[in-house]
Amino acid sequence: WSIDESKSLYGIDRWGKGYFDINSDGEVVVNLKDGEETIAVSLEKVIQGLKERGQALPQLLRCRDLLDDRIHQLNRTFRDTMASLDYEGQYRGVYPIKVNQQQQVIEEITELGVHYDYGLEAGSKPELIAALAYMHNPNAYIICNGYKDDEFIDLALLASQTGLQIILVIEMPDELDHIIERSKHLGIDPQLGIRFRLSTKSAGHWADSGGDRSVFGLNSSQVLEVVDTLKAHDKLHCLKLLHYHQGSQIPNIQEIRNAAVEAIRIYVNLVQEGAPMGILDLGGGLAVDYDGSHTDFSSSCNYSLKEYCFNILELVKSHCDQNSIPHPNIVSESGRYVVAYYSVLVFNILAVSEYKNLDAPEPPLDEAHEMLKSLWAVREKIAPNRLLESFNDIQFYRDQIRQSFIQGACGLRDRAYGEKLYWHLCTQIAAESAKLENPHEDLQALQNNLVSYYYGNFSVFQSLPDSWAIDQLFPIMPLHRLNEEPDHPAILSDITCDCDGKIDRFIDEKDVNNSLLLHSLNKEESYHVGTFLVGAYQETLGDLHNLLGDTNVVSIDLEDGELRFTHEVEGDSVADVLSYVEYEPKDLEKRFRKFAEKSVEQGRISPTIRRQLVETYKAGLAGYTYFEEN
Repeated sequence: WSIDESKSLYGIDRWGKGYFDINSDGEVVVNLKDGEETIAVSLEKVIQGLKERGQALPQLLRCRDLLDDRIHQLNRTFRDTMASLDYEGQYRGVYPIKVNQQQQVIEEITELGVHYDYGLEAGSKPELIAALAYMHNPNAYIICNGYKDDEFIDLALLASQTGLQIILVIEMPDELDHIIERSKHLGIDPQLGIRFRLSTKSAGHWADSGGDRSVFGLNSSQVLEVVDTLKAHDKLHCLKLLHYHQGSQIPNIQEIRNAAVEAIRIYVNLVQEGAPMGILDLGGGLAVDYDGSHTDFSSSCNYSLKEYCFNILELVKSHCDQNSIPHPNIVSESGRYVVAYYSVLVFNILAVSEYKNLDAPEPPLDEAHEMLKSLWAVREKIAPNRLLESFNDIQFYRDQIRQSFIQGACGLRDRAYGEKLYWHLCTQIAAESAKLENPHEDLQALQNNLVSYYYGNFSVFQSLPDSWAIDQLFPIMPLHRLNEEPDHPAILSDITCDCDGKIDRFIDEKDVNNSLLLHSLNKEESYHVGTFLVGAYQETLGDLHNLLGDTNVVSIDLEDGELRFTHEVEGDSVADVLSYVEYEPKDLEKRFRKFAEKSVEQGRISPTIRRQLVETYKAGLAGYTYFEEN
């Protein structure tokens, strides 16, 4: 088994984009910058460093260098494409805070994006308040979407007096009246935008972001009502921006082109109505190639960043030139593209439950149940031309043994032996059927079902909610032992008490796999798995299922060739998550102390046991919500 075979199996060359690779030791590495030099840092070495510092898994790793590079690529590609097309407007991207609202993310985006006048998009009052604390660049935009009460509007208008370019986007028909009213009250002219509801629909999870049934945005008649209202209040000069949004993760470039054509036609007509305009906001949609297939599959995209920029800019320039209208500044809200690669979730495997059984059990005794003897006899019949017959036979005998157990005709040991033998025979049949060119569908299903459950120290609902909610595919692979052949088809189960707490869909270049090849566990070392490209949406969409809270977080970078651990954030303690659901930890401890003391008074436990019990309870409150290794 070679490193190249692991690269092909897990697709790291396809989705890694040069950020991730496998080194000669069989470990996944992330390529980080140290000045002008790029150094490959082993994620396995990162985990060992964290353990030496007392940090427990699961852990979310953030890589500032990857965020920096994505911001650079997005801005430079738009600017270079504009130059090649003689496009006269500028690119002024904004990062939508909702994609990942964590403080470190916003701080680093505003720092790294300052050279490009890269702004922020706020979809709520809390997001606007966060944006105003970090975005102080007068050349960058702060785009305000979402519902806006008077306090939101007042804050945006007053903050604009500091020189910030804050644009209030009208998304609902009645918003304009409130904005005009607050504008007159404060004596401040707003900068306004309109969100247009596209008739063009896209495919994928977010198709309803476009079309007549879209939740947000104004239709063509409502757009004209806004124009007329602004004219009536002598405020048409305030209308600067047209915004449209197809939805997140649009995989097909043709759908992006179709939406851009409709949007630029609206933009042109608004200019012809007398609005100054000047800004076209493309919204989100720029996709991430999660599976590396470069197709129009929902977890991929059939275009590059360069194609995306060229297609849009060429269309916009063409329509503007035809109508003698200045080229608008272009805004995109490409949050997924910017932050997806930024974060990696790493966790350890706690245990394995296997159905595959390679070891043949001992033959049944003479006094064993007849069905056990019949099941054993199938071993001699397994042959390439009788695989389906053999499979049907062992299912029949297994079911008869179970029925006999229920009826009291055989005991638990007979049943357990029968099921062990059944899985051993299934393993044999599956191995033989794998050699056939076109195995029967039942035999193919058998091969697919002989998977192991690998129990990972994480919560799908907390750390990978899109995997559960919308079947989002993420690249997942072992972080080490990649110079060894993995031989266990596996489903990943988390530590929640929920049948949905598993991952059974994995990326593949041509299709979706229902299992992931992993290695057998080694008792001498922990087995570590990484889930990649989780920087977009996963951190703040997660919930507290089973009261499993936020994981530990750490950022990694290089300085003078040495790995640095920065921005360490402790994951939620048990006390933390209990407080989120209205428990008061001190009250819980007080109640438990009283209960323990009563048990002493009643003679159930000794004072010494009471002390140990209360100390253990307090330690539990302070502990990590995930499995803590000794």
